[in-house]
Amino acid sequence: MRKAHLILLSMLLWPCIQMFSQSFEPEAPQPDSLEMEEYDEQEIKDLNSGKAVVEESTVLEMLDLISHVSYFKDDYLDIDSAVMNVYGYDKNEIPVFDDTIYMERIEALARETTIPLTFNTHVKSFIELYANRLRMQSSRMLGLSYVYFPMFEELLDKYNLPLELKYLAMVESALNPTAGSRAGAKGLWQFMLATGKDYGLRVTSLVDERYDPMKETMAACQYLQSLYARYGDWFLVLAAYNSGPGTVNKAILRAGGVKNYWAIWPYLPKETRGYVPAFIAVSYVMNFATEHNLYPINPGLLLHGTDTVMVHDYLDFDQINECVGVPMEDIVFFNPQYTKRIIPASHDNLCALRLPTKYALRFVQLEDSIYSYQTKAEMSREQIVEQVKEVSDSFTHTVKKGESLGSIAKKYHVSVSNIKSWNRLKRDTIHIGQKLTIYRSGAPMAQVGKTNKNPSSKPASTASTKTHTVKKGETLSSIGRKYGCTPNDIKKWNGMKGNSIKVGQKLKIKK
Repeated sequence: MRKAHLILLSMLLWPCIQMFSQSFEPEAPQPDSLEMEEYDEQEIKDLNSGKAVVEESTVLEMLDLISHVSYFKDDYLDIDSAVMNVYGYDKNEIPVFDDTIYMERIEALARETTIPLTFNTHVKSFIELYANRLRMQSSRMLGLSYVYFPMFEELLDKYNLPLELKYLAMVESALNPTAGSRAGAKGLWQFMLATGKDYGLRVTSLVDERYDPMKETMAACQYLQSLYARYGDWFLVLAAYNSGPGTVNKAILRAGGVKNYWAIWPYLPKETRGYVPAFIAVSYVMNFATEHNLYPINPGLLLHGTDTVMVHDYLDFDQINECVGVPMEDIVFFNPQYTKRIIPASHDNLCALRLPTKYALRFVQLEDSIYSYQTKAEMSREQIVEQVKEVSDSFTHTVKKGESLGSIAKKYHVSVSNIKSWNRLKRDTIHIGQKLTIYRSGAPMAQVGKTNKNPSSKPASTASTKTHTVKKGETLSSIGRKYGCTPNDIKKWNGMKGNSIKVGQKLKIKK
């Protein structure tokens, strides 16, 4: 019998083998007729050693991202490091343990959970990654666990899920709230767009709720609950969370229908082969951090240095930055859900804004003036527009099907006689595709350098008043953009002091 067939047989017999040894190593597959990936001799050695599994994991990508987050302080959460260092290690000492120690400790963890934690060379490779190679990143994750684990545990308990699943977010994002993968996954739990929408996360051009820690955690709990109802095996659930149920189902079929993660391991994508070992390893390292001379680094503002305020009107980050003085990098980092740096809030759609505490207090004090504050960029744009108008006040309208001079005049708030005068028309007849010159400011501009040959035509009024009825979701800012005016203009025309408006309210708009 060929070696590959022996390997296949061992995988089919895995459930029995598991009863005798938790340290079973899934063999790397040999090329055969099952359309499995082909490996050369060195790749097989790497797979068996766990080296390739680590290097092909997205864990490395996430750990690299967390190393660039700037809010961490150099000190540990506990100022007295001697209290944490119960084993008396030197500052930079990296403890090394025998495999039997790893196995005993993981067996102890397994007795406290329904997740079947095991130890093998693949798990050991990730332990070495977290505890030896990337110690600083692991210490940062330990610090962030104080920020997010209380919320994770509360929601996992609410959905009757194992609390140990909180470590899954460490594998997914290294607890970086702004994490985004090359594949397009976002947030602490790394939801892809379609899956996020399936579980109620709103994603629009302006808002991506995958970056909302609370909402994404709730979605993750619901998704994990759904996957467990399907597979009844936590390792298969984790594999499906990473690569999708379709991929796991296909791997189960290729493994002869055996519903066991280690049995289907060779048939899974490279990244997913390292997913469960990484989960077991990070669970181990977080529980035995002090044994490895690892301690939580203070995450600074991320822990207790921010507050949340509710925004009830349309606002962009520039207004907050210039009016409140909060650094732009802080606004962006603490509010990644607003992907275009715009908060599309209204009285009927309040939006959360997270800021460093001192700026949150200032925001509350200045709130009314912030909404109407005109940024430097906006003022600059207005100046440019005025300069352009001085150069050219006209534009060309191309006649479309169904249009008449009357409908075109109404559209641009001018008179039919003016359009005829500007374009030297003798009749009211126009045709599709015809080019008509329209002056933005009406007849007065048209008189510059032109002669009105139609004595009966009357100049259009340069200012008119329109009544706007407030609709659901509208704000002074959105209404102002619609009519080309500012919120302050609307307030002045209507004798308003504040920014509050209500559905059905009548507002005068001057044009």
